[in-house]
Amino acid sequence: MSDLTDLYGEVILDHCKKPRNFRLIPDATHKASGANPLCGDHIQVYLKLDGDKIADIGFLGNGCAISRAAASIMTQELIGKTKLEAEELFRKYHAMVTRDMGKPYEGEDLGKLAIFAGVAEFPVRVKCATLSWHAMEAALKGGATTVSTE
Repeated sequence: MSDLTDLYGEVILDHCKKPRNFRLIPDATHKASGANPLCGDHIQVYLKLDGDKIADIGFLGNGCAISRAAASIMTQELIGKTKLEAEELFRKYHAMVTRDMGKPYEGEDLGKLAIFAGVAEFPVRVKCATLSWHAMEAALKGGATTVSTE
């Protein structure tokens, strides 16, 4: 295994075992659910906006290690961002994880999110890595229904 693969595994497992912001936000101003019927992942994302900024974000749900880790890191990255910044970050993240297999990621540095660049090599895992992001986007848009990866 390469050092990068080892690091990827360590970060994913850490965020899976000890997810950050894994909590209900009772006074959330926006919320949405996401489901991946193929593998059974299910998540609820809670946002508290202060004007146009994400003042707080949390999530609850069940899912695989990649799904939980992606939600955990997403929440860390989005606190303090504006709605527009959050949507733009999702666009960049999505482009990174859905790029053609074998093609290197050549976009902007995504900081901690770059740990998911390898997901593009496993197309079935892309839905796991993006489920929380789709739910977050639906929450920002006022979606009250469950978004699905199918």
